Amino acid sequence: MSESIPTRTLADAGGVDHAVVAQRSRAWGWWFVAEHRIRGMRSYVVTWVGLGLGEPFLYILGLGFGLGMLVDANQGERGVDGVPYLTFVAPALALAAAMQTAAQENTWGVFGGFKWFPMFLAMNGTPIGPAHIVIGFQVSVLVRVLLPLTSFSLVMLLLGIGTPLGALSLIGIGLLLATAFGFAVMSWVSTQTDDRGQLSFIERFVVVPLTLFSGTYFPLETLPALLQWIGWISPLWHAAELGRTALYGAPMAPLMAVVHLGFLLGLAALTCALSIRTFRRRLDR
Repeated sequence: MSESIPTRTLADAGGVDHAVVAQRSRAWGWWFVAEHRIRGMRSYVVTWVGLGLGEPFLYILGLGFGLGMLVDANQGERGVDGVPYLTFVAPALALAAAMQTAAQENTWGVFGGFKWFPMFLAMNGTPIGPAHIVIGFQVSVLVRVLLPLTSFSLVMLLLGIGTPLGALSLIGIGLLLATAFGFAVMSWVSTQTDDRGQLSFIERFVVVPLTLFSGTYFPLETLPALLQWIGWISPLWHAAELGRTALYGAPMAPLMAVVHLGFLLGLAALTCALSIRTFRRRLDR
């Protein structure tokens, strides 16, 4: 009788156990996608860091001190919302920067992942699925957003704007805003199959109007009633209201806090589900 030959797996032989790799990918695929994009950011890290560190100083010095001096001179001791204009506008500037960054990354990055450099198609050919890609992509966007948010918070700490805890809490509010707005942009961009110039519409006809009409530079109630609805449906307004309450204690009823948080969380959940559905339809066909 011939002796039985022991069976050795690829892992025992120093190779790759594909079953184990597949299992890890199914569990941690979202992180693999995020890590891939974070590593790719090294190609423009100088620009990324330069903008992330320089933007807070330019905005706060230009709008906060420049425009703020004029506003405070006219408003007197009342200020805006009961505080100096710089304190009023600083949290909204930080959150607007987070929204703009999330929009940029989810516009060209998502479209490019399907069309110009189809990495999503390659990822889907592995155990990594559409849900992993959607969530992992958004995690990498949050890493990109984290630098400007942190920079704004540090500038506020250095200038003594609001409370230290409030300045730091803007980071968490900004990440929530970036998640909600990022998924919303992704859910639309992922439906676009050809570039006919429509991608630039997001910046021109969504980001800019929301920044202007979301109570960023002045209280929303000072707008005509016909325009106030823009703020009500704007994730930036909901986030800015939370940010002002956190930074300097702007009055807010508990019910309104629930409304603001619920709007951002609901928008993130809904548009995340829509993004996963679109990704699955495009990648699995």
